[in-house]
Amino acid sequence: MKKLPAIIFLLLSLNTFAQKTDVRLQNQIKDLVQGFNGDVGIYVYDISKNKIAEVNADSIFPTASMVKVPILIGVMHRIHNGDLSYHQDMLFTDSVRYSEGQEILASFKDSQRISLNTLLMLMMSMSDNGASLWLQGLAGGGAQINKYLDSLGMKSTRVNSRTEGRKGNWQQYGWGQTTPKEMATLMRDIVENKIINKQISERMLRLMSRQFWDEDAISQIPPNIFVADKSGAVDRTRDEVLYVNCANPYIFCICTKNNQDSSWETNNEAWVLTRKLSALLWKHFNPKSTWQPSEYLK
Repeated sequence: MKKLPAIIFLLLSLNTFAQKTDVRLQNQIKDLVQGFNGDVGIYVYDISKNKIAEVNADSIFPTASMVKVPILIGVMHRIHNGDLSYHQDMLFTDSVRYSEGQEILASFKDSQRISLNTLLMLMMSMSDNGASLWLQGLAGGGAQINKYLDSLGMKSTRVNSRTEGRKGNWQQYGWGQTTPKEMATLMRDIVENKIINKQISERMLRLMSRQFWDEDAISQIPPNIFVADKSGAVDRTRDEVLYVNCANPYIFCICTKNNQDSSWETNNEAWVLTRKLSALLWKHFNPKSTWQPSEYLK
């Protein structure tokens, strides 16, 4: 039998190691999602042990507002290339106004000034759709952002809205689409300083750590733990991706679609599942922790 070259054997060995599954955790997750009234996908990455746990992790889901992670990457490319400046003064006009929902930027007056980094804060912390659509244009549009995603090895994660040639995808998935594995991988690339460079990756991580929407997955993690997060929600989709920097750091993404429960109360079935998953993972990676989450403020 012909021997494989050493380099090929090494790569195959590394790939096998990289795909090692935490069977116990995976079985717990499978039990957790049993009976969910909708489609759910989950991907968990154990940073210290280089292990994974997954359920439908390669299935495509709507991103909802998680699409703002790819938009952020697109804007950061423009900043790195010198086309934009992080603290650049921007002019808000009625031409970029987006008034659907409760958008902060929509309350601005025509010709009001706002800095680019404030727009990024509104997108990543407040999930302001008006700021996000403006930033998508500043990034070069969905087609340019998708080129960046392709260069990162993302095969399914794409911006659909306002993007030429993706009307069918937009009709099916909405603003953007992804898989739990790819969105978690994007977060991992940011954590490992692989998006452009260390300075840019660290800035993105800081932006993602200032999360206003913290009553779901984040609520099951102690407030003194660093968490970078982006969630998303539309009627029948609820998503969230997190990096949790504890003693045993981990990354996870949960995506749902076709949810029977489209309510917007805290007991929405997908949000309850998200909190249960986050609590399960916190206890799994921090077995000695005695911390318990507080109840919701009314």
